[in-house]
Amino acid sequence: MPEMHKDLPQEQQRVDHIREEINQKENKLFEKTAQLKENVIELRKTFWDDVTVNLDEPDDVIETEASIKQQAELLAQKETVHGSLAKELKTLNKLKDNPYFGRIDFKEDGEEKEKIYIGIASLMDKEEEDFLIYDWRAPISSLYYDYALGEASYQTLAGEISGEISLKRQFIIRQGKMKAMFDTGLTIGDQLLQEALGNNASTTMRNIVATIQKEQNKIIRNEKSKLLLVQGVAGSGKTSAALQRIAYLMYRYRKQLNPENVMLFSPNPLFTSYINNVLPELGEENVRQTTFYHFVQKKVGDDFSVESPFDQMEYMLTNKHTMTDQIRMQGIEYKSSLAFKQMVDAYLATLHDKGICFRPVLFRGEVLISKEAIADYFYTMESSISLPNRMELVADWLLKELTSIQQEEVSKDWVGEKIELLDKEAYAKAYYKARQQGADSVMDEEAILRKAVVHKMFASMKAEVKDFAFVDVAKTFEQLFKYHPELAELPNSWKDMAAQTVEHIQSSHLQWEDVTPYVYFKGQLLGDMKDRSVRYLVIDEAQDFSAFQFAYVSELFPHTRMTLLGDINQTIYAPISKQNPLLLKDGEEVERITLMKSYRPTKQLVQFTKHFVPGEHKIEPFEREGNKPKLIYVNKETQRKEVLKHQIKDLMNEGYETIALVTKSLQESKHIYDALTGEVPCTLLDEETYTLSKGVLIIPVYLAKGIEFDAVIIPDATNSNYTKEDQTLFYTACTRAMHELVMVANEEPNVFIQEASVGTYKADKK
Repeated sequence: MPEMHKDLPQEQQRVDHIREEINQKENKLFEKTAQLKENVIELRKTFWDDVTVNLDEPDDVIETEASIKQQAELLAQKETVHGSLAKELKTLNKLKDNPYFGRIDFKEDGEEKEKIYIGIASLMDKEEEDFLIYDWRAPISSLYYDYALGEASYQTLAGEISGEISLKRQFIIRQGKMKAMFDTGLTIGDQLLQEALGNNASTTMRNIVATIQKEQNKIIRNEKSKLLLVQGVAGSGKTSAALQRIAYLMYRYRKQLNPENVMLFSPNPLFTSYINNVLPELGEENVRQTTFYHFVQKKVGDDFSVESPFDQMEYMLTNKHTMTDQIRMQGIEYKSSLAFKQMVDAYLATLHDKGICFRPVLFRGEVLISKEAIADYFYTMESSISLPNRMELVADWLLKELTSIQQEEVSKDWVGEKIELLDKEAYAKAYYKARQQGADSVMDEEAILRKAVVHKMFASMKAEVKDFAFVDVAKTFEQLFKYHPELAELPNSWKDMAAQTVEHIQSSHLQWEDVTPYVYFKGQLLGDMKDRSVRYLVIDEAQDFSAFQFAYVSELFPHTRMTLLGDINQTIYAPISKQNPLLLKDGEEVERITLMKSYRPTKQLVQFTKHFVPGEHKIEPFEREGNKPKLIYVNKETQRKEVLKHQIKDLMNEGYETIALVTKSLQESKHIYDALTGEVPCTLLDEETYTLSKGVLIIPVYLAKGIEFDAVIIPDATNSNYTKEDQTLFYTACTRAMHELVMVANEEPNVFIQEASVGTYKADKK
């Protein structure tokens, strides 16, 4: 820590003053909250005492409803205010420990110099006139992130404000005590960033508001781009910037945006849990978060079981390279492409005139309306009417037909048999209903019961019609692979691919490469509601979206502003191609921001991995020193376990809290876990893992994406395990480490290690 700054006593006095102000505000809020809570409790107790209930006359009923509504609105209003006060108290409590992290002295042209202190939330003085702390998202706070000393400007709704920054200062405050402060001409001084990055990795992602860099600030405050593409190298803070971006948008458009208007696609449930704390830390509610897998799985429905992308990945990494495997691998590539989407579209076009498979409407084992009759009705309509609109018209026709048939069924003998099986409650309801209608005979009660029985049985049929159960979507989709190979320019192995696909469809299973084509097809056939409530969509690890998947998402959210983040060097699931969403061309509505500086790993780790980074990006390391990566040779397989145990022990002795054994596949993870169980306390992470814990973790690389660990051990860094095709996998595994990287090989190390300069790692032969 540098020597004491001359202004530190005065700055500490200001922190003390701020804490006093916060205490006073808290006391006032506690009083308001307590009083309001009592009011809410009392209002709940006496709710019906203050409501006039009179149901004798129609006017009295209206008056009663108005009285209930008024009382409910009063209760809701008080509960909302109470919730708002509780949120304000929570924010004040955070500010008390760490009120702010930065200060700039800014003199607006023609005005007096102002000292601007910046923190995670705004705080005004007791008179509510002047800002003691500015929220980091406020327009004026952008000066702190975007400018060095000298001339500077920022945008407001009223226009541009220009002036001069004469001082930029950064603070490290813990529990209300000034630990350190730095004056700097840079955006974020190395000292503050070193302090943040030098600590152990956390099991949840931290917010980065105190260390936002200028290039990250461009991502956060971007408001104009309909599609923002962020290509960021490993450890560049792209995910953190995306979450701060969401927080900024929620602040900037707080009157128009709510958490339901923002959706985030994360790569897996573990990652969702890892980032779940960032927005609440910043005083915002979490937005809608899901994985693309769970999103499309819901759209598939109950007709199929669905392979997960993790199972597909495991298959790709561990398959035996048989002819069947090779055909599927080619299928995965083709079905990810826009060429296959064009083929699906061409097939859909033929369905306007013929080819849709329908199901008959059955009742009690008999055909009420045949599939041929439904097809005839469908194809007598104008072919210019869209398929979903025609489906709606068919559903309306079927409902009318069922209503007519329902009336005919009431008098049939089977209904009488059903009535005899009814319980006493059903009879009692019929009796009272008959009396309300003025009926007084057993015959009238029986008529009511008959209608009730038939209505109940037809209600479920009508619900199925409304859900388009009369359309056999699966069989119609299957025909794409059986009967329409002439619709597009197809790969040579198409017939074999199609046969594999049909086999799975007929066993009610969709492989992952078929899931998006199926839900797209289903949506085009039956209609897929475009989600207009989502105004901002953020896709993390976007490089793993195939061209087909991104095209599908774009059609589902046509008016939504999107932010795509990822690293083309870490592409794992989707075949790398020029159609990758991250490689879209810049345009009028498309803006690209590239992050080249890597902050997570030490300088030594970056210098090692840059030799085999898949792309052509020149990665810039942050100047944080550490140990060189270590390559340990073992003579035989049995020695590996002892080496792993020894390395884990050494890393734990160094004080590292998260030590990850990152493997190529889950199969390898399980093998390592079995070997170490009983020897070392360790946790196996798989696709069902939803939370990250401290300790020794064993995880396949495709689940470790986006997560950082203090130390990473690669248990099998050999040539036989990581082939030339596994470049992105090995690069991703290495770049999960913040401080230490250890690689173990019992034979020739892989080609990527061989490509690295010998001086960038330390070899240790056992």
